[in-house]
Amino acid sequence: MSTLLVIPARHASTRYPGKPLALLRGATGEAKSLLQRSWEAACAVQGIGRVVVATEDERIRSHAMGFGAEVVMTSDRHRNGTERCAEALETLGGGHDIVVNLQGDAPLTPPWFVEDLVAGLRAAPDMEVATPVLRMDGAALDGFLQDRREGRVGGTTAVFGVGGRALYFSKEVVPFTGRSYGSLEPTPVFHHVGVYAYRPEALRAYGGWEPGPLETLEGLEQLRFLENGRPVLCVEVEARGREFWELNNPSDIARIEGMMAGMGMA
Repeated sequence: MSTLLVIPARHASTRYPGKPLALLRGATGEAKSLLQRSWEAACAVQGIGRVVVATEDERIRSHAMGFGAEVVMTSDRHRNGTERCAEALETLGGGHDIVVNLQGDAPLTPPWFVEDLVAGLRAAPDMEVATPVLRMDGAALDGFLQDRREGRVGGTTAVFGVGGRALYFSKEVVPFTGRSYGSLEPTPVFHHVGVYAYRPEALRAYGGWEPGPLETLEGLEQLRFLENGRPVLCVEVEARGREFWELNNPSDIARIEGMMAGMGMA
């Protein structure tokens, strides 16, 4: 048994068509696609048995094969990356005890986020799905709040209870704190990192459920598990000095390039 890592990459995004092919310049000025940078991040993770790109688009397939990625073609009817991962698993067959979904818009994901995530799910046999969360400091929280004030869809926040069991995920900033924090001061707000680890049976069940009202309102695929009574484990990870952000909108390119430059990422 081994861990399968799938990078779902959809060309026909409503908010940002062609996003996987968007170019990002690193600290050296070299431009690579968002998809290639996400694939390189996936390949840096220890303990992964197989890495594949799952897409519905021939342009993405051709591009991914050009930099050496294995590609699985999937339906153009999938509504999110989890559904695409489920089809990829079905196509590739068994032999995997955990499937990781490293979404193709998170090239800054440190390898230890995924390694800690898989370890967390393996250590919690009563959990079917796991996802990382990162405690925000005051500066990060201010950035989230500023995005919301300016009408931008920024990062997602997570709320969880005893044992890390998820209670809710939102594109709003939750929980409400009612106070300000110093830039380096830890806050009770957690940034949800858009990576998932699933047990195969949970992933197979997902495709049989219709999106519920909360998933539809928030546009967050992981809420389908909660709405169907399936437990989701939040695994707290540490940044270790690394900055992290997903590419949600075209305006995020400059933000991510700035982070890459600051961290010296080529």
